[in-house]
Amino acid sequence: MAARAYWQGQIRLALVSIPVEIYSATKSGATVAFNQIHEPSGKRIKYEKVAPGIGPVDPEEIVKGFQYEKGKYVLISDEEIDAVKLESKKTLELTQFVDQSEIDMIYFEKPYYVVPADDLAEEAFVVLREALRRAKKVGLGQLALRGREYVVSLKPCGRGMVLETLRYADEVNKAASYFREIGDVTPDEDLLDLATTLIDKKTARFDAGEYHDRYMDALRDLIEHKRKGKTIETAEEQPAASRGSNVVDLMAALKRSLEKPGAANDATVKKTPAKSSAKTSAAKKAADEDDKPAPRKAPAKKRAAG
Repeated sequence: MAARAYWQGQIRLALVSIPVEIYSATKSGATVAFNQIHEPSGKRIKYEKVAPGIGPVDPEEIVKGFQYEKGKYVLISDEEIDAVKLESKKTLELTQFVDQSEIDMIYFEKPYYVVPADDLAEEAFVVLREALRRAKKVGLGQLALRGREYVVSLKPCGRGMVLETLRYADEVNKAASYFREIGDVTPDEDLLDLATTLIDKKTARFDAGEYHDRYMDALRDLIEHKRKGKTIETAEEQPAASRGSNVVDLMAALKRSLEKPGAANDATVKKTPAKSSAKTSAAKKAADEDDKPAPRKAPAKKRAAG
């Protein structure tokens, strides 16, 4: 395998140890990097590492230090850090198994591919992979990577497995503090049916290749235009709509969304099951009507939904 292993060690399940290697499953997307420039001279701004009262210093004289009081540091060498003994630096012990649905997606951080380290490890690797697949579980353990210990999950992925680092509980903000202002409102059934129909019409299989970074494309176009000396017209930002002005008729907006050309890809439309409720059928019928004003009672429904 051409790529360099991110970590080498073993997965341990009770008395069984499986030598493995893990590789980063993701890579950084293409970005546009900007430098800071001194405009009058056109020269790039550079930064030097300096010590107060001393000036620029030799990089070889720089060491790690932990500040325990203001202006006071404990100096730690790389060798001393490497000497910290932690079993999870070389062994991932699977200590628990759970349904993947039990782990909120907000805890997942970064994925890695896991492969057997050699032919001798392959049999045990495959047994563990298929046992996880049959049980429909993911394994949990802790693993030390690049200076910290992570909670990790392990699950089957094709012929191999995927290990994902997880955030600790204290690294995740509690959702309640952000959601508490949202009212306990029951949505209007007709509006809910229309929204569900719109979701059904736009449902298709996920294909990551269908998406690309349009912002990066626009930045590259901007840079190329500037490089060629073309004039760039900057658009004025449109004022944000007032929160207090509820001028949108939600029922009419949902109907227009369903009638809009290209609202669904005919080749990948997920059809609504034939056993849909009467209300859903009524919603579809409303969506197929000609473009005409919503009934007078629509605003009252809108207020009820809000």
